[in-house]
Amino acid sequence: MIRIAVIGHLARTAGDFSLSDMPGGAGRMDIMCRCINSAFFLSHSLRRDVECYLLLRGPPGPDKIVRFMGDRLRSLNPDERSAGALIRKALAIPAGTEFRESSPGVEVKRGGPADLVSMAPFAVLDESGEDIRACSSLPENYILSDHLDFYPEEDALLKGQKRISVGPATLHADHAIIVLLNEIDRRRAGWT
Repeated sequence: MIRIAVIGHLARTAGDFSLSDMPGGAGRMDIMCRCINSAFFLSHSLRRDVECYLLLRGPPGPDKIVRFMGDRLRSLNPDERSAGALIRKALAIPAGTEFRESSPGVEVKRGGPADLVSMAPFAVLDESGEDIRACSSLPENYILSDHLDFYPEEDALLKGQKRISVGPATLHADHAIIVLLNEIDRRRAGWT
């Protein structure tokens, strides 16, 4: 199972946002939606061996984690509004300290950065990290930030974790996910 976690620093933690204003009123939820689509969509199918965690840190709080599980995921179409609707539905239900399902393959719980990194050791996707093509083996779990840098407390939690770069140019979060998964695909197929 490949696990990808994305921190959305401004992304709303309540399901009261408009699907027509995800870049603005929803706190750059459009980035989170593109990351979901990049993590799961192939040309004519979904990646069933991927889980994607969205750590939403925006208002009104508290922080929430929305988990998408490819092996059970339903009702996701390859557009931002579809992913946004699933996120909004998850945020509309009461969230406790344990995951609660909002729709098939989508769950939500209250939790911040410490809760997320306690679930599994995450390698950090970082443009200054080790070149992914030079890594002799790749971990199963990855974390990256949205369009903002990690906050200092997030960086402190990730100190000592392996840092991997997917290339020499700084990419958008959703593009970095595609390059990462492509490298994993290449290795699984014996192309390296």
